[in-house]
Amino acid sequence: MRIFPSVMAKDQQELDALLKNLKGVATYLHLDVADGKFVPSTSLWFPFKLSSKFKYIAHLMVKDPLLWIKKHGRKIEFCIVQAETVDVDEYVKIMKGKKIAFALNPETSVKVIKKHLKEIDYVLILTVQPGFYGSKYLSSPLKKIKEIKKVNPAVKVIVDGGMNPATARAAVKAGADYLVSGSFITKAEKPKERLKLLEKAFTSS
Repeated sequence: MRIFPSVMAKDQQELDALLKNLKGVATYLHLDVADGKFVPSTSLWFPFKLSSKFKYIAHLMVKDPLLWIKKHGRKIEFCIVQAETVDVDEYVKIMKGKKIAFALNPETSVKVIKKHLKEIDYVLILTVQPGFYGSKYLSSPLKKIKEIKKVNPAVKVIVDGGMNPATARAAVKAGADYLVSGSFITKAEKPKERLKLLEKAFTSS
């Protein structure tokens, strides 16, 4: 799986509808968790119930990711925390032996995680300002991929934000290993067809 459909929901009813729409489309889903503090919007900020039909990755756009991990971490394969919300040195120590993943906002430099890149498993590069479906796509953050891979080619880079067939090709060409797609797949009437369109980026780049 190279493409992770992302899920944002304000309540269980919206979450159930999205999960139903994505049934049979993907094995892994990317949960966008937002607390209304780190980003202005809220998503999955209620006592949510997940379907056992999927495996989950959680992108924590929250002020206190460790508290969320303590509460919900067992339901998730791995969590991606915003580098801006934690003491990076401390977080890497705490998570030793588990998957370590950081997200970088468009304006955040690779420098904040650079010295730990040999210990990090995943880096998520945001190509939009986080917290909303359909935010404006920014191409400049893709330059960070080369910088990350130069230090540690084994780090898996995920690109998230504004993915469509053209931007997906640009991300893969820049070195992305995985893509996250929100509204393009998740809200589509035929999500499986949309997913296939994005998968072509990995064969045509």
